[in-house]
Amino acid sequence: MQNKADMQKIASFTVNHLKLLPGLYLSRVDEQGEAVVSTFDMRITAPNREPPVDVPALHTIEHLGATFLRNSARKSEVVYFGPMGCRTGCYLLMFGRLSPEDVYELVCDMCSFIINFEGDIPGARAEECGNWREQNLDTAKYYISRYLTELKDAKRFTYPV
Repeated sequence: MQNKADMQKIASFTVNHLKLLPGLYLSRVDEQGEAVVSTFDMRITAPNREPPVDVPALHTIEHLGATFLRNSARKSEVVYFGPMGCRTGCYLLMFGRLSPEDVYELVCDMCSFIINFEGDIPGARAEECGNWREQNLDTAKYYISRYLTELKDAKRFTYPV
């Protein structure tokens, strides 16, 4: 067991969440041999100043976002898409050394897909999901509409200092 004093603070805990606003940020870049993975912080709400995204809406954003990304023209680059534990956003992991500008259009297209989605939520059946009933499409659309407007208006790509 490691001693707390010997452990380095993880990068996401060094970001000042009191100044963090909705945006699309490069959280980290990891390399293992030839593989390079860029992790993006898709910050949907302002931490500690706005309520976090409610669980059913965030679950719907996860299902729809992952479905869109895994079917997009860039599907071979997608490693993972899912919610942050604090519920203020999602992480998008992509193969390659990428910048927020490199994935901006993809994220905007994903948001538009969610906003315009109608019908049954993909993967929201008992045999497909461990918590299939906890979905809220209308509230997911609300959060993603706000996020997309903020993303297009402000284009925040750099963490605050």
